[in-house]
Amino acid sequence: MKGKETLIEMKLFFAAAVERGTVATSAKVALIVGSILALINYGDRILLYGDMQALDWFKLALTYCVPYCVATYGAARYATRHARNSGGKKTADST
Repeated sequence: MKGKETLIEMKLFFAAAVERGTVATSAKVALIVGSILALINYGDRILLYGDMQALDWFKLALTYCVPYCVATYGAARYATRHARNSGGKKTADST
């Protein structure tokens, strides 16, 4: 029976990860945190030297992807645990 419970939890997790509110919040977090990290890591190369290479631009894009993934994982994990603890029923504060 453990396999079935795991499958249900995975479905809940992915459903929460693609919810409109989760995506919007994670995008905001990624924009703020990613911009701060980009300034720290690449600010001088973009603003002062202008010597960014293709690989640097790829890594800069990843700088925004990481906070998005972390925020999404945290929100989806919380929603999954909250749904499990409330018997799988959605409540007003689980949206």
